[in-house]
Amino acid sequence: MTIIIILVLGILMLSSAILALQLKDLVAAIISAGVISLLASVLFLILAAPDVAMTEAAIGSGLTTVVFLFTINRIRKLKGDDDG
Repeated sequence: MTIIIILVLGILMLSSAILALQLKDLVAAIISAGVISLLASVLFLILAAPDVAMTEAAIGSGLTTVVFLFTINRIRKLKGDDDG
């Protein structure tokens, strides 16, 4: 049963990675990359590595996604200031 869950998580991670590469919208691509990291943290939890899972969830999924979204928002605001 564990093997099936690991395979499903792996397929979902690959699907999210392909989706992140194919999306034209940067915000959607960043969220898709965050989903990859969140699925990786679930995988680490299943593989009995809770410390790595917590770190991946906090840093990989949470902080990195927020920093990327903040940066995209900041760049869009700066571009708007230059146009006006």
